Amino acid sequence: MPLDYRTAFDHAPIGLVLSAKRLIKDCNRQLLIMFGAEREQLIGKSFEVLYPSLDEFERTGARIVASLDADGFYADDRVMRRVGCGQLFWCHVAGRAINPADPHAEGIWSFEDLSAHRKIKADLTAREREIAALLIEGLTSKLIGKRLEISPRTVDVYRARLMKKYAAASTPELIHKLLVA
Repeated sequence: MPLDYRTAFDHAPIGLVLSAKRLIKDCNRQLLIMFGAEREQLIGKSFEVLYPSLDEFERTGARIVASLDADGFYADDRVMRRVGCGQLFWCHVAGRAINPADPHAEGIWSFEDLSAHRKIKADLTAREREIAALLIEGLTSKLIGKRLEISPRTVDVYRARLMKKYAAASTPELIHKLLVA
């Protein structure tokens, strides 16, 4: 059988999605396996079905628009939700907007399940998950605050909550525990 683009898409070792207006237009088998979903549960649906909450879906969409590079690329680690069972898990998401001037018009996105290496505490709030992801990226309170449109002091309050939940004495220890928990 000759290798074609469809075969490569379907058999890629990571989850892949083609999107338009934040709707899933197509996805590969690995994505379906990762999210515990059937094609009918995802095709034509909003990416919202893959997020822990509507709020996280909306904030991530705004963050993508604000953070695209000049070529339309974006990547981060975030918490996602498995469709089949509702389980939350860490996922590395990377992608490209076909037209950087209209980031959500069309894009291709890859999803890599990080749950084998990074566990999530069930009692984290949506904002704590978001701040944890940005701390892992190495952002300061000031940069996190700017990205999330909250004050750096508010970021510090959430960081303190995370440190308590993870029993971390310092930010580097917290980041280490977030990465290996």
